[in-house]
Amino acid sequence: MIHIVHHPDYVAPPDPRARAQSSKNGLIRDLLRDSGAPIAWHRPDPMPRRWLEEVHDPGYVAEVLSAAVPREKERRIGFPVTEIVSRRSQVVPAGTWLAAKLALEHGFAANSAGGSHHALHDTGAGYCVFNDLALAAVRLTEEGTVERVLVVDVDVHQGDGTAALTAGRQGIATYSIHAAKNFPARKARSTLDVPLADGVEDEEYLRTLEETLAPMLDEHRPQLILYQAGVDPFADDQLGRLALTEDGLRRRELLVAELARARAIPLASTVGGGYGPDKPALAKRHVDAILTLGEAFGD
Repeated sequence: MIHIVHHPDYVAPPDPRARAQSSKNGLIRDLLRDSGAPIAWHRPDPMPRRWLEEVHDPGYVAEVLSAAVPREKERRIGFPVTEIVSRRSQVVPAGTWLAAKLALEHGFAANSAGGSHHALHDTGAGYCVFNDLALAAVRLTEEGTVERVLVVDVDVHQGDGTAALTAGRQGIATYSIHAAKNFPARKARSTLDVPLADGVEDEEYLRTLEETLAPMLDEHRPQLILYQAGVDPFADDQLGRLALTEDGLRRRELLVAELARARAIPLASTVGGGYGPDKPALAKRHVDAILTLGEAFGD
């Protein structure tokens, strides 16, 4: 059984001005439902305001919750923060937190949204409003659910917001493997950053991932992995600079699952980046990642 977190508010109407279309989450939901895989669905409650304010500036939280985000911050996010987007922004971080709790119980669980790794303390950025990865990591450690959590970010873009928001917080470590010359121009400092040259293909990518992530797992000994499974390292991604094939993405998930399972570390995955005009193909790559991880942990 694959445990998947989803909420109806994940599926917001698409904004024609944004390259990151939230309707992708509706396609992900539908493909998961039609996959024939044994799935247990879970619905999160909105994240309490006080939890959001543990990571984000209370003034910015108020702007989002009232759908009154200033224009300059909306430009940095990449789309308007409407009432629908505001509701979505409250349930997605709760979904990542719930997926983490389910992973601790079952070994693996997935949030069918999330991975908003660019959101910063007092603003969103890069199609991210609140940083669900940082929020979940902070909440899990603050409430004592785990003492040590590792955020593993394989999106083609560096997880700058997650790194900045969790820096100096006891028990939280961050790992980011990404295209060195891609967004953001100014990188944050993760616990371990693995920058890659443009055009890296499957074999070099997978070798580098294993050679850097395995020692980090052994050094930090996390009790949980929060996994940002962005599919934008794919060769034809509109905003990527790497050259992974779909088989390379599948092997990436199998490798991460193998490294985690060999150390008995539960893993909760989020969606993350994937960009281009063919939304069904993008959604399928995200679903393939979830199902590959689910099957690997179920074996």
